[in-house]
Amino acid sequence: MYKIIQKRKIWIGISIVLLTASIVMISMWGLKMGIDFTGGSLLEAKFSGTEPTVVEVQDSLKDLQLNSLSVQPTEDSVILRFQENSEETHQKVLATLRALAKEKNPVQAAGSTAVTNFEELSFNSIGPSIGKELQRKAVSSIILVLLAISLYIAYAFRKVSKPIESWKYGIVTLVALFHDAIITIGFYAFLGKFFGVEVNTSFIAAVLTVIGFSVHDTIVVFDRIRENLPKSTTDFENTVNVSINQTLTRSINTTLTVLIVLACVTFLGGMSIKYFAMSLLVGIFFGTYSSIFLASPLLVVWEHFRKRKNQ
Repeated sequence: MYKIIQKRKIWIGISIVLLTASIVMISMWGLKMGIDFTGGSLLEAKFSGTEPTVVEVQDSLKDLQLNSLSVQPTEDSVILRFQENSEETHQKVLATLRALAKEKNPVQAAGSTAVTNFEELSFNSIGPSIGKELQRKAVSSIILVLLAISLYIAYAFRKVSKPIESWKYGIVTLVALFHDAIITIGFYAFLGKFFGVEVNTSFIAAVLTVIGFSVHDTIVVFDRIRENLPKSTTDFENTVNVSINQTLTRSINTTLTVLIVLACVTFLGGMSIKYFAMSLLVGIFFGTYSSIFLASPLLVVWEHFRKRKNQ
């Protein structure tokens, strides 16, 4: 049996280092906001005939000096994101893309009729005020999810055996989820600083997915503790350690299956989903870590603190 709880100072120390590093990165570099939060334009277009590459599309638009330009190829179209949202810029982009389409598909025979080889499928413009509103809603949604989960766990464990009160399970879960969310956000700050990765609505989906996966794993461990407490003949610390060991294989195997899939998507998938999958890879890994090596040890630390206080 692994002595996980007995080495809790090491695990909690690692979490403190990771959490501190993430907070420092967020404070120093911040997040590189995408057009979903700052405002901008999204244009989807379709090329027929010989389609230009992503690099060719980016090079053709260089003279327009579009801010936060992102070119995302799909199965039969290309999606452009850029910060400017004026109609004048929109028309300039269309003219440039039409010229690029003609360049890639020149008319071969003199006097032949040119075939339309470029089509705008959709265009949406997001104003700065809407972007700010999305920022507020994104932050609010994460905070509400964290609070709702902690309250639910406190209620679900209301009949738990002593010595730990049910609300402490909720608080510890909240700390673990905060730990996972901050590390994921810190990773995005790192990607934004060194790789220019922007935060968009998929970032919120990634954070909420990490929180959901982490709380599921934490509840599995806590539920085993609740089952073992009434029939345990040892103290609380050893009971928690036994419970973690009983769920350890299940937690690791479940996480590994998810991480293998996310690793394949990260390294073999397209650029449009690469960083989303990578952030899930990091977040879910540390979410599992916090469920095993942070949440349960914190329960034991809290119980030891209560005992010393009452002595």
